[in-house]
Amino acid sequence: MKQRSFQEEYPFTGKSWDRGNGIRMNYVDEGEGKPIICVHGNPTWSFHFRNLIQGLSTMNRVIAVDHVGCGLSDKPSEADYSYRLADRIDDLERLLDDLGIDSEATLIAHDWGGAIGFGVAGRKPERFEHLVAINTAAFPLQQGMAFPPILGPARGALGEWLIRRLNAFLNGTLLIGVKSRKLSRAERSGYRYPYQNYKDRLAVHRFVEDIPVSSEDPSWESLNEVEKNLERLRNHPLLLLWGEKDPVFNTDFLHHWNTLWPNAEIHRWPEAGHLLLDEFPEILLPIIRKFRNRQPVYGGLV
Repeated sequence: MKQRSFQEEYPFTGKSWDRGNGIRMNYVDEGEGKPIICVHGNPTWSFHFRNLIQGLSTMNRVIAVDHVGCGLSDKPSEADYSYRLADRIDDLERLLDDLGIDSEATLIAHDWGGAIGFGVAGRKPERFEHLVAINTAAFPLQQGMAFPPILGPARGALGEWLIRRLNAFLNGTLLIGVKSRKLSRAERSGYRYPYQNYKDRLAVHRFVEDIPVSSEDPSWESLNEVEKNLERLRNHPLLLLWGEKDPVFNTDFLHHWNTLWPNAEIHRWPEAGHLLLDEFPEILLPIIRKFRNRQPVYGGLV
């Protein structure tokens, strides 16, 4: 059986947005209709949403961003960009403002994309009608939750060496992120494509370093603001899609989402891992499409 190429996996022409200071952000913008905004985490990029883009853009306008330092976006030095959560939220908010997306949108967020995407949604709830969270969080660690042990070696000087010299974080994610099948060569190449060298991997390390676990961390207040603003989204319908073998966003996070949204629609797969969209897109696509097109907004906006 012939393997698909990288270009066949990701047949999109990116668009460019100048976020200021000479830094360009790349994003995919496909299809027409009510917008669907796809927000990736770490160490992925818009490539992670490739199947959703192709499957959903037949009826909707699908926008998938590459955060600064990630994917096909510019990769500035730390002197030119701080790589903090607040910057990520501001970037996405300003991009959507410039694109004129101010209502009727659906958010699909994965991994760190949860804090970023829900951070944007919480600032302007009327921008979004539907919310989709996939193995992600938009709140700090709750009582009883522990910092994922697998992330420990990725922080600090050792983490910088492992991530930026050896590409260990990305390679490890590709190795254990999908449980039900093996990623193809083209898929692995696609994920690695933007992260070829030490300079390219700065954002991958900075994402891990920026995870706030105490009030002393720079992004602690930003994440607490995201959590606080979730209250403004409580009447929005939420779809939770979860791979239960995720060693980072385990089911403790799923349970907390469900505590916040008792009426959330939940689909969980005990056999799936962190990269749920790569496990079985043919199952996830109709679930998301049905949720987007038929699910009513509960009681309007807060």
